[in-house]
Amino acid sequence: MKAVVLEGKGQVEVTDFPQPPMTDDSVKIRVAYCGLCGTDMHKFQGKGGSRPVKYPVPLGHEVSGVVEEVGKNVKNFKPGDRVAANPNWYCKTCHFCKIGLTHMCSNSKGVVKGFAEYICPPEENVHKIPDSLPLKEAALTEPLSCCLHGLDLLDVKIGQTVAIIGLGSIGAMMLQLLKHSAASNIIVVEPIEEKREMAMKMGATLFLNPMKDDLKAEIEKAGIENVDRVMECVGFDTTMETALDIAGKCATVVLFGLGDPEKPVHLNQYAAFQKELTIKTSFTNPNTSERAIALLSSGALDTDALISKEMSMEEVVEELKAPNYFKKGKVIVKID
Repeated sequence: MKAVVLEGKGQVEVTDFPQPPMTDDSVKIRVAYCGLCGTDMHKFQGKGGSRPVKYPVPLGHEVSGVVEEVGKNVKNFKPGDRVAANPNWYCKTCHFCKIGLTHMCSNSKGVVKGFAEYICPPEENVHKIPDSLPLKEAALTEPLSCCLHGLDLLDVKIGQTVAIIGLGSIGAMMLQLLKHSAASNIIVVEPIEEKREMAMKMGATLFLNPMKDDLKAEIEKAGIENVDRVMECVGFDTTMETALDIAGKCATVVLFGLGDPEKPVHLNQYAAFQKELTIKTSFTNPNTSERAIALLSSGALDTDALISKEMSMEEVVEELKAPNYFKKGKVIVKID
């Protein structure tokens, strides 16, 4: 089958790759669309993803498609069904699975390599989508499900002030979701000035450019007494430090962006202690895929505003090497 294959650090090409094996519990899906994720960028740069990378491997894990074949034990799917797939498989027998922390599974593995014509995940990883939801939009299921887990951790209360660091595709999803949370103020911190109008249309109440604004001074000038929640959506050491810096007293900070293992965050423990911060990280998408599909189907999100470009497999190879549209929003790759 045709696939975008990572051969090694910085080495990627569109080439033939063996189809994933079918089992009695598998659902064979002809992939329609697959989103380009920051994790794909990390893998391409040799920094790893949620799990160790073993070369060669097709990239991509944010998929939608149509069922082509099912294993003999599969009960809930048939050829022709329109579906999205969760890439994260859990064993259900280890210590963490047994205590309900499935996403911390000791034996977890990725079962979706989506920049390819076919995937064969287990039935439990496949989710039906309604006929009213276009396959292109359904490819947003996985990143949206990750955002929902992050926001569950952020635990926003009605009337609180929330800051979002970074307005890429994830930050834009977070902003739209927070608009529905009844936060009193939503501050967007983003260095690309051209995103100001989009941020305000999506529901931001204050847009700050960290390259020219004194963030704390501008927040105070806006009459905001305390930043109660901060969602960091970039993953740079500097943006994570900014998130901790602007967080107010007794605030919760979620470090959502995938960080560089070679650039650890400098933590001013004394400043965090004085504010009694709660610092969390967010890992994958436990039990949130169905909620993501329901949200996408409801029309609650402006998906057109999230997607910056639709590309072919050949074009995404060049995008990996020199990101352009990726910086502006979600890149969706059309597979079939």
